[in-house]
Amino acid sequence: MVSNDNLTTYLLEVIQSHLALTCALLLASLAALRWYIRDSYRVDGFNHKYVLITGCDSGFGNLLARQLDGKGLHVVAACLTEEGAADLAAATSPRLKSLLLDVTDSESIRRAVEFVSREVGGRGLWGLVNNAGRAVPIGPTEWMKLEDFKKVLDVNLIGVIEVTLQFLPLLKKAQGRVVNVASVLGRLSLTGGGYCLSKWGVEAFSDSLRRDMHQFGIKVSIIEPGFFKTGVTRLDLIEADLRRLWTRLPQDVKDSYGKTYFDDYVKAQDFSMGILCSPDISKVTRCMEHALTARFPRTRYGAGWDAKFFWIPLSYLPSFVSDFVTNLFLPLPKDQRND
Repeated sequence: MVSNDNLTTYLLEVIQSHLALTCALLLASLAALRWYIRDSYRVDGFNHKYVLITGCDSGFGNLLARQLDGKGLHVVAACLTEEGAADLAAATSPRLKSLLLDVTDSESIRRAVEFVSREVGGRGLWGLVNNAGRAVPIGPTEWMKLEDFKKVLDVNLIGVIEVTLQFLPLLKKAQGRVVNVASVLGRLSLTGGGYCLSKWGVEAFSDSLRRDMHQFGIKVSIIEPGFFKTGVTRLDLIEADLRRLWTRLPQDVKDSYGKTYFDDYVKAQDFSMGILCSPDISKVTRCMEHALTARFPRTRYGAGWDAKFFWIPLSYLPSFVSDFVTNLFLPLPKDQRND
């Protein structure tokens, strides 16, 4: 048997022989512990804070509104439809207020600012969550027209910018938070259409806004969800719009893809979305809540295991690697199959 003295001596020799490594591991452990403790600090006074969330008819915005209402915050839930507003109001406390908002309509945004101003009074607006968004039209770039890009960009990017600009005076009063919903597709373009473009734009807008507003005490966070089952990823809507795009293509363009390409594309998309899309959207809303309630919110939140461990790491690899991986999810056009 080894005596305690011998064991102690052996351990000391090991530590001394690997002193640099031991110090590095100790410092890393202390840094991780400090980060974890700092990340857990929360602001107080929830019952005096007002948060506006766009896109609350369903999905992330709807769940976040109910989540924050349950925490005691004053939620102003912006919905596109009266039905969405009524359903949300029925599921929450009287503290939650709903309003109709079309983020592509400047007059609608102005009316929302007036409504929120009356609600918050001199306190200002603590949080703005730019969540409203759409995906379709989405698909191969050659199938698109300019108006197809505009339909998505007007909601996902221009809408985010205009809503933010109009609410900045109220946010400055409260030295509040802006939480913008981007996507892993704002790191890695997987398909054509306006969706990836808009999310790359949200990333850039959020970064510049964060730097510009830092001196005024406003913090800006970006949410980068992976793939989740929401209205944005509804396969029936995506497939119907893809069929519209395919049907209007000139015959010579269709011929270059081949007779079976459309069906193969839809099948590949159904298969990949079925594998990738998570039903647990609370992974995203927990990130949003942290960005609004943490004393030290993060700049970026990767939401979902696929975002953290696949898509975001993939975005840092050389283009030939990410191209190879993303091409595995799509069929080849006829002209390429014949090469």
